[in-house]
Amino acid sequence: MTKIDIFSGFLGAGKTTLIRKLIAEGYKGEKLVLIENEFGEIAVDGGFLRDAGVEITEMNSGCICCTLVGDFTAALHKVIDKYHPDRILIEPSGVGKLSDVAKAVASVPGCEIGAKVTVVDAGRCRMYIRNFGEFFNDQVHNADVIVLSRTDSAADGKVVTATAMLSQLNPNATVITTPWSELDGKQIVDVMERIDSLSTTMQEMEHHDHNEHHHDHDHDHDHEHDHDHEHGESCSCGCGHDHHHHDADEVFTSWGVETPKKFTEEEVRKALGEFDEDASYGTILRAKGFVDSADGQWIYFDYVPGEADIRRGGAAVTGRVCVIGSKINEQAIKELFGIE
Repeated sequence: MTKIDIFSGFLGAGKTTLIRKLIAEGYKGEKLVLIENEFGEIAVDGGFLRDAGVEITEMNSGCICCTLVGDFTAALHKVIDKYHPDRILIEPSGVGKLSDVAKAVASVPGCEIGAKVTVVDAGRCRMYIRNFGEFFNDQVHNADVIVLSRTDSAADGKVVTATAMLSQLNPNATVITTPWSELDGKQIVDVMERIDSLSTTMQEMEHHDHNEHHHDHDHDHDHEHDHDHEHGESCSCGCGHDHHHHDADEVFTSWGVETPKKFTEEEVRKALGEFDEDASYGTILRAKGFVDSADGQWIYFDYVPGEADIRRGGAAVTGRVCVIGSKINEQAIKELFGIE
């Protein structure tokens, strides 16, 4: 099976820049084909191979770049038969619906969709929603991963607002909020491959603390979902929401949230200290995560009752706060960390 990653987004959002970064840093060792699909638009390149519907360009990285017009399915077959790639990257141009591209790919035998990625300009998110609701909402709603662009030049408030809007439209997608210059392409690919997600972070944390139990894992992009499972039963929806595990004599809850909010080290230390001082947050057995900071160095923290380890580290794709405990007051914890 040929894996196909689809990159959608409005003109100027930064799709091409992101794809170039991933080709250079994230897909190392893979034989790639990049397809720019015009979806019926008129091709103006004089070298276009009209009979085949495919124009081939050799990129500096060795990745094959194709432009397809006309019969998408037939042209895609020709590309696969000729190059036998490990992975195909599709970059639809114009105002196309991600759902339409995904349906077209799903109809091609021998192909499987790897990731559906939508690139959104952080400073223009509200304008996109207001002026291009149908097309923009489709791109966001059908994405597995949403990558915010130009977060380095957008005001912090705009990044937080954009993240909240996007999470409301698609609560199941991971939203990458960190400036691309601070990330390696492999970090982004790991999110696309679901190797790095809030769910996997929660799993690792739960297994570390309760490896004799089976815990279901979920997450919350500043929104609420509740799933309850009996002991040993698993949640397979993969969407991420609040965690619940029931034992014979105790109840553990695992909860996590992703956030672009920037913190100071003192704010994190104070918040963790509140778990020891104030029982209204619940009985917190463990808290772990990483968040961005105003000074550019990320803050990593690990808490157990009476002890908080705080250190500095490199950038992550977005901030995460994860908590395990009993009778957790999720809303109070969100307010404690200032997460809306």
